[in-house]
Amino acid sequence: MEALDELPIFPDTVPWEEAQAALEHHALGDGLPLVPPTRQRLEAMLTGVAAPHESFGQVPSLLGELTAAAVAYNCVLAGCQAAELAVVLTATEACLEPRFNLLGILTTTGTPTVVTVVHGPLARTLAMNAGTNCLGPGNRCNATIGRAIALVMRNIGGARPGIGDMATMGQPGKYTFCFPEGDDGTLPPLPVRRGFAADTSAVTVLGVSGTAEVLPMGGGDTPEAILQPMATAMSVASAVSNGGRQVEPGEQFFLLPPELTQQIAKRGWDLARIQDYLHGARPATSAETAASTARGPQHIHPIVTGGAGVKMTYLPLWAGSTLSVTRAVRDLSR
Repeated sequence: MEALDELPIFPDTVPWEEAQAALEHHALGDGLPLVPPTRQRLEAMLTGVAAPHESFGQVPSLLGELTAAAVAYNCVLAGCQAAELAVVLTATEACLEPRFNLLGILTTTGTPTVVTVVHGPLARTLAMNAGTNCLGPGNRCNATIGRAIALVMRNIGGARPGIGDMATMGQPGKYTFCFPEGDDGTLPPLPVRRGFAADTSAVTVLGVSGTAEVLPMGGGDTPEAILQPMATAMSVASAVSNGGRQVEPGEQFFLLPPELTQQIAKRGWDLARIQDYLHGARPATSAETAASTARGPQHIHPIVTGGAGVKMTYLPLWAGSTLSVTRAVRDLSR
């Protein structure tokens, strides 16, 4: 990304078409219209930020400095509001953890993209959609946070097609991919499983190669009937994405709608039993066990979210090696 003082900042009266042309000239966009960054919008985005130019690291592959000011510029472009700046910055900072392997995710010829899950009270305060169509369009906050993170990867990290982003195909999730974890209380939230307090607002970043719809078997009237197809999906995804290589088992993530989560819980199954079952279940299409797809039961992560219905969503992590990272949302006022 160019230095902030070299980026276009427009007067409030700038014609829309003029602003779009200038932003396109600087290659700052994702192909969709951008909100023109004006001095007023940038100052509003940074309201209450104590150290806008403090560096939180360098974003690969071009190693641009991750600062609140640089992130704020991309948040304005994406259509975010000031309360969302800390989420975008925290998620990007989480991506810099070595185990996440952001350089690999951004530069591979494969399809992965950064997915952000928002947890805790802040997701409710921001009115994010954890219900019907939570992965789809319709909620400004879900959409703009995910888009801002993607723009940060592009404009600060240099993940532009043919330069830092070498994806053969890519995927639509590279425009935006952000959603909140639900709070129906049936399973402990992911941050709580990882040692955070229940009232912590946090984000988890995943390097995800796509999504797959998974349905229960038959009527899905038992936990086994609900979860067996997910075990199969995990095994099949591992088999087709590794190119025949022996890959060290990692993590597994999937989304459970509340309706199925409650149905499983009524049979007395808790989180540990779900994880144990999936870790040892035999996929319906293979003699292999699902154990080869995860390091252990505790590395299988059901996330409760979504609306009415019984369709699950499998989120296969990039086979090139990545592990999720969960962080508490930063307080930028300090």
